[in-house]
Amino acid sequence: MTRKTRDRLISALIWLLCVAPLLLFVWQGLTGGLTANPIEYVLRELGLWGLRFLCITLAISPLAKLLKMPALLRYRRRIGLWAFAYVALHLIMYVAVDQQFGWSFIVADIVKRPYITIGMAAFVLLVPLAITSANRIRRKMRVRAWRRLHQLVYLIAIMGVVHYFLLVKADTRSPLIYGGIVAALLGWRAVMRLRAGRARPASAASQLDQPAPSL
Repeated sequence: MTRKTRDRLISALIWLLCVAPLLLFVWQGLTGGLTANPIEYVLRELGLWGLRFLCITLAISPLAKLLKMPALLRYRRRIGLWAFAYVALHLIMYVAVDQQFGWSFIVADIVKRPYITIGMAAFVLLVPLAITSANRIRRKMRVRAWRRLHQLVYLIAIMGVVHYFLLVKADTRSPLIYGGIVAALLGWRAVMRLRAGRARPASAASQLDQPAPSL
């Protein structure tokens, strides 16, 4: 199997895995498996899948490093876009189906309910990340500016967990699990940055100790 063929198969597999939750909703709808309150069920599950894909996106870098598979990084942006797609569908479901475009009620929800306020703010922050993921736009931006912008995903993941936690009124075990996952992934990045920061002064000092090159 050539590398090109293997990459195509992996891409196809990732695409199928990302679209699988939507196919599951269709199957559940055809078989009567959307529970007694299908709107609430689909609305919540779409939001959960958005959070899950955000967690997967954050997990790709540590997995690539731990497994020594840098090729995994090629699929990070694609999965991140799927995360945005599910969050966008979650919002569309809320606006179009749950609230039926009742903008006065939607605005009142945003003002009065903190979990909706946080969810809306997280979506607004996700939009520029999705737009600048396009290669054409990315090439027009400075590398440092692009990286700083996309570091917002860390804040968005935290906001997603808080949104979920405030939404759940009784059993908070599930949002706490996602909170632990996000905390572990962000903690790993903090440790890596700390190590990199310590390594730079040591590297600079070793260069100063070396004899100057002769002319």
